[in-house]
Amino acid sequence: MRDTVKPVSYATRATDERVTYLRIYADAEGETHMEEVDIALMPRAFFNGHPPLRLTETLAATGCNICRVPTGMGVVDWHNPPRRELVIWLTGEVEFETSDGDIRRLAAGSIVLAEDRTGKGHISRHPAEGQLVVHIDLC
Repeated sequence: MRDTVKPVSYATRATDERVTYLRIYADAEGETHMEEVDIALMPRAFFNGHPPLRLTETLAATGCNICRVPTGMGVVDWHNPPRRELVIWLTGEVEFETSDGDIRRLAAGSIVLAEDRTGKGHISRHPAEGQLVVHIDLC
């Protein structure tokens, strides 16, 4: 990973009204891009006698796995996700680069929507010590 790009923690940006995630997508010409997207959090009562929790709308999913990115993975050159995935980085930092030249470094706790299933894809750079990630396959 490049030390010149400072990591961003989307988890620490969450408020009672919204949560932010990073979206990686391909345009009609196959060029890949990244953008920050906010999702509204709405109050919903869960526990009697306690304040409501703040939740997004339910996202339809087909599966979920917990992934250990192995020690020494390093750089994964240009690739596309196998399906539309919501990825939650539990440990370590990750860096993404898209074909438009954008580079973003994320801290643990960040959420990424990887939906550049076509086009040029993206590069990911992982810490030497490996990391723990949750993949949620979206419909």
